[in-house]
Amino acid sequence: MAGKNILIVEDEEDIAELLEYNLQRQGYATTGVGSGEDGLNAVRDARPDLILLDLMLPGLNGLDVCRRLKAEPATKTIPVIMLTAKGEEEDIIAGFDAGADDYVTKPFRPKVLLARVKAVLRRGAAERRSEDDPIEHGPFYILPGRFEVAVDGTPVELTRTEFRILSFLASRPGWVFTRGQIVKAVHGDDYPVTGRAVDVQVAALRRKLGSGGQMVQTVRGVGYKMDDGTGIDSDSEIAADDLS
Repeated sequence: MAGKNILIVEDEEDIAELLEYNLQRQGYATTGVGSGEDGLNAVRDARPDLILLDLMLPGLNGLDVCRRLKAEPATKTIPVIMLTAKGEEEDIIAGFDAGADDYVTKPFRPKVLLARVKAVLRRGAAERRSEDDPIEHGPFYILPGRFEVAVDGTPVELTRTEFRILSFLASRPGWVFTRGQIVKAVHGDDYPVTGRAVDVQVAALRRKLGSGGQMVQTVRGVGYKMDDGTGIDSDSEIAADDLS
């Protein structure tokens, strides 16, 4: 990952300096700006590999910056990690709904932040894949175009909805998705499915996956993610199964 360019959009000078110091020690190139407007300009000029974006910024706040970046074809694929002192569920969900790929709450441990940066950069290659390409992650071998999945080499029968949920999460290990994002990815826009229905489908999926079911993790108050094997959990409390 050395040489990757990371844009830091942070108005607190001491935090910005801490971020730059730790990232540069790991071989990353960094650029720092202190406002949302400057952040947008820097992204358009330099096209960084990843953005660390503070939520509370003077002028244009982090949520608006993220929404604008994700709305533009030229910048929508640049991963964004939201930095926020707000750890309430509604703040976290708002960040994901704005398009953030991950979030870190302040105060943070530099080692944890660096692990999250590395994980998000590593996951970038999995953002887009052909339906002809198998997804191999942990115990799973998934063939999206054929609706086939094996766990530790044993075929497992899933409904189409269960299969799509598993494929969606497994293709982006470590990413946290809200229930609304999962519904949209699996069924498309304006599909009349409630969050509780997603919980029921995930619970059924876990049971069918057997020991592999623990890879599908609940991020309380937010949604679900596939364990990426890094050992770095999200800042929310993780539960293996809310419905057992």
